[in-house]
Amino acid sequence: MALTQRLELRQGQTLVMTPQLQQAIKLLQMSNHELQEFVEEELEKNPLLERGDADVSTQPAITQSEPAVTDTDELPVLPLDSEVTATLNSLDTDLGNIYADEARVDRDDRLRPAQMEQSWGSVGTSGSSGSFERDGINFENVLSQQVSLSDFLEQQLSLSPLDPAGRIIGHNLIGMIDEAGYLGTDTQTVAEMLGTSTQAVEETLAVLQTFDPPGILARDLKECLSIQLKEADRFDPAMQALVENLDLLAKRDFKALKRVCGVDIEDIYDMVAEIRNLDPKPGYMFGETSVQPVIPDVIVRAAQDGTWIVELNNETLPKVLVNNQYLATVTSGTDSQKDQTYISECHSNATWLVKSLEQRARTILAVSREIVRQQDAFLVNGIESLKPLNLRNISEAIEMHESTVSRVTSNKYIETPRGIFELKYFFTTAIASTNGEDEYSAESIRHQIRNLIDAETVDKILSDDAIVASLRDCGIEIARRTVAKYRESMRIPSSVQRRREKKAAI
Repeated sequence: MALTQRLELRQGQTLVMTPQLQQAIKLLQMSNHELQEFVEEELEKNPLLERGDADVSTQPAITQSEPAVTDTDELPVLPLDSEVTATLNSLDTDLGNIYADEARVDRDDRLRPAQMEQSWGSVGTSGSSGSFERDGINFENVLSQQVSLSDFLEQQLSLSPLDPAGRIIGHNLIGMIDEAGYLGTDTQTVAEMLGTSTQAVEETLAVLQTFDPPGILARDLKECLSIQLKEADRFDPAMQALVENLDLLAKRDFKALKRVCGVDIEDIYDMVAEIRNLDPKPGYMFGETSVQPVIPDVIVRAAQDGTWIVELNNETLPKVLVNNQYLATVTSGTDSQKDQTYISECHSNATWLVKSLEQRARTILAVSREIVRQQDAFLVNGIESLKPLNLRNISEAIEMHESTVSRVTSNKYIETPRGIFELKYFFTTAIASTNGEDEYSAESIRHQIRNLIDAETVDKILSDDAIVASLRDCGIEIARRTVAKYRESMRIPSSVQRRREKKAAI
């Protein structure tokens, strides 16, 4: 078959997404923290952008253009007269005295007890009494640096009786622990990496496992619990057998544990209670990052007439404006084509960013209002009245595409009288009713399943079939496998395990 060239005319439709359109789409799915970081980057890159919350007393006008400053306008030059020179000389003398005082303090930094009492007695006071509670220092507002787990272990390593080679091994082992405090690799790999023997690594690890907190640098859960039990002098043969059979403990198979450990059922219950008091992840007490609260993007509050007021949270909305004054200044003083092109691009990007942020806020508000309108019963009565909802219901109501609604509801939170929820929380699947007319939300059914399980007693543990029968009595048509799936998603054990737990708790 011969290859030939020919011309053809084809007609088709294509969607071309410009970089600005791609940026607007990305802004929709950003959370408030990601949006703040993105705006900060744009403020650094684009000289025509300014924060909208700038102080008007110190910042030039942004929304109105003023006459541009030409190249012929020059700032007046102030001569250094004798008064200014004397002031500068006096300032140099004062700085010299300060440095001299600091040098004297460095040479003699030991205060006598009377001087220490006098200095501490006047700290944070406006008068003669020594009080920290008035106009002085508020220690609650002073931030302290949190000690990390690795730093805490390094301090103990410096006081350990290990030789220099052992401290090097210990330093590398500390660097391999994870957030929970477990050793992230095996001793053979560490020995090969450091060029030493596995026995030397094992001996060093045994010393490090005696450090605080108990259970640190364990290689698995069994070793972590064993270290803590040895520290409490409770690692007898029966407890050792219990730790070696944690799978039976997870199944609440107390009869098998009684047979393996060789003790009666009362001792098994006591041993299980001791296991529960241990810390399976000792490294988590050294959290290196503080937990940040969830900041809602939308706030819902009740109005006096019984309706709901839906408004955006201004704290999460970055305020940026285009500095038209600076634009006029740099435009009038620019002659080269390259500089004019750069300024034009900056102005176009800045204008588009302001419009995109405004459009993003309007879209979030429109979607939130429609969600509140359709989930009015949830806000009034609670989770039992949560209705089934999908993206199509919202998109058809506000005349937007489903993908737009999906991006808007991602990583966005709404504050309601019922608490703070993610917008995705209100989108749940529908479960049919026994009459075939009404529909129930899957989230509300999970709530009913949890209520049924929480209300059960030792003598009456509900199986999945019993839960299905109870829900059908309430008018909910649901299959047994669906109940089991919902129960497992809520991390609720089976009826057999719940019965064993409740018997052990008696």
